Amino acid sequence: MEQAWVLKLRCVDQPGIVHALSGAVVNAGGNIEQSQQFASGDTGIFFMRIEVSAVNADDSFEERFRILLAPIVAKYDMQWELTRAGRRLRTLILASKATHCINDLLYRQRSGQLAIDVPLILANHTDPAELANFYGVPFEHIAITGDADKQKFEDRVRQIIAEHSIELVVLARYMQILSPELCAELAGKAINIHHSFLPGFKGANPYRQAHARGVKLIGATAHFVTTDLDEGPIIEQDVVRVDHTFTPQQLQQLGQDEEARTLRRAVGWFAENRVLLDGDRTVIFK
Repeated sequence: MEQAWVLKLRCVDQPGIVHALSGAVVNAGGNIEQSQQFASGDTGIFFMRIEVSAVNADDSFEERFRILLAPIVAKYDMQWELTRAGRRLRTLILASKATHCINDLLYRQRSGQLAIDVPLILANHTDPAELANFYGVPFEHIAITGDADKQKFEDRVRQIIAEHSIELVVLARYMQILSPELCAELAGKAINIHHSFLPGFKGANPYRQAHARGVKLIGATAHFVTTDLDEGPIIEQDVVRVDHTFTPQQLQQLGQDEEARTLRRAVGWFAENRVLLDGDRTVIFK
């Protein structure tokens, strides 16, 4: 059975990086199946993602590869991660009332189109419970009516992360602002979906606001969660063209479709180790 790994890395751009990595792969007994790289002219950082397979089905390949990588990592001061290709990412979903994004994520997971494993959905409303039950995913509800409840909810998030070895937290239309402390703890590992092509309409009833302003494009933005509300590094965006004939309800339906698609792509790319941070921006190897 073929074994495969994904290596993603970032370091200061300088000569010899690709040559050194290619040599390590060959010397470990591997083969590069796919390679993508990018050198940022703005930050001077080099990014790379390679898919590597073992030439022979040998359980010791990963160990040999890691040993050979060690001096290269030290020489170039790399930030890197090596994972098994196709491994399902342990993912916690946070939700409120809306279920369209949850439904899409769980359907794609069940059908094998999304490399995530969702051990639990945690929500501050009971609306997603029926959908979670349909997909056989455990569901927990903690109502938030004040600061004490919010602290209880966030403490439970921390417990779930520890109990289930969570690697990604997805805010699937979770309509609460995370505390600065939790944002810091989840830096680079929490994805939110925003109901507009940022920047856009904030607050309640965004589609009614959009209708009142006669917008011609509506869309969605998936981004990393940061302490700056809805201003984290953008992973994916999408839009759909509309006109004056669309009602607020039609705008909402189209917008929710875009939200689900945009979030799914962002989560999928993250699960496949295709997303790398470059300051306030992201590098996406598709």
